[in-house]
Parts: sequence; structure tokens; C-alpha cells
Amino acid sequence: MIKQTIRLSLVFAGILALVVIVNACKIGYSFTGASISPEVKTVFIDYFTNRARVVNPTLSQTFTEKMKDKFVNETGLSMEREQGDLEFSGQITGYEVRPLSIQQSDQGKDFASMNRLTVTVKVIFVNNKDHEQDFNTSFSAYYDWESTRSLNEVENDAVDAIVIQLTDDIFSKSVANW
Repeated sequence: MIKQTIRLSLVFAGILALVVIVNACKIGYSFTGASISPEVKTVFIDYFTNRARVVNPTLSQTFTEKMKDKFVNETGLSMEREQGDLEFSGQITGYEVRPLSIQQSDQGKDFASMNRLTVTVKVIFVNNKDHEQDFNTSFSAYYDWESTRSLNEVENDAVDAIVIQLTDDIFSKSVANW
């Protein structure tokens, strides 16, 4: 009798969970935090050209592909080649390395103990189903490292971390309504 009650409780809990999930899907919510209207089905992400003074030769391709991956994998939207219900375009406008923390050596000379790489991207977002959601905004992200290492040593890791932060920020502003 107790086993039967436990089984019945598990079945009821499973049905309840299924109802909650189905209802969540109807309002366009996903477990990634995306809150997308049910009529939005497609996304177009244009190639982000690099217009920064200092150009990392792989940054445009890396950033554009990560944007596409993020939106297709975390929203279930279909990628379009020209126009979509959601459209992203823009350009990389900044790629700067600056000293972050200046210290004085034993000889009295100033040196940077930390450096920072900052990448800035201008994004134009158009929601063709709800133009009140449109925006034209710049996003920046950075990566800090100890000056005992050169930019060449840390650049790949820095760019990867920065691109992840940028795509997360753009995703949050455009479809997670944060």
C-alpha cells in the first residue's frame, strides 16, 4: 500500500512538472533566461566588421560565430541569411591594451603590474515583431592579466573570455530583458 502511494505521488509530481514546462513554453520562456515572444522564430546576425584602431585578425569571425552559436543554441531560433524576426548588426569599435595598476620598483621606476585588454562592440538590434525592444548600444568587456606575461601569451584566452562576456551581455539585453 505504501509503495503504491509513493508511485502515485511520483506520477502526480511528474505530470505536474510536465504541465509547468508546457505552460512555460507557451509564454516563450526558456531555462537560459530568454523571454521571447512566440511569434519570433528567426534570427539574423550580420558579420561584425572590425573598425578598431588595433585589429585582431580573428576577432570579427570569432565574435560573429559566438553570437550565432549563442542565439541558436540558447533560444531555438532558426538562423536566417538575410532578414529575421530578430536582427543584429554592428561593428567592433575598440581593441585597447592599457596598464591597469602602476607600481614603483625598488629602483624608483614606475611599471604596470597589471594590464587590461578591453574590447568594445557597437550593436544595432532590431526586433521586427516589437520595435519597442530595438536598441543601438555599445558593449564593452575586459580581461586583466599580470604584466609579467605578454599580450601574445594571454591574447587567445583574453579574447575568448571577452567574447563570452560580450555575447552574454548582448543576449541579456536583447532577449532576456535584463
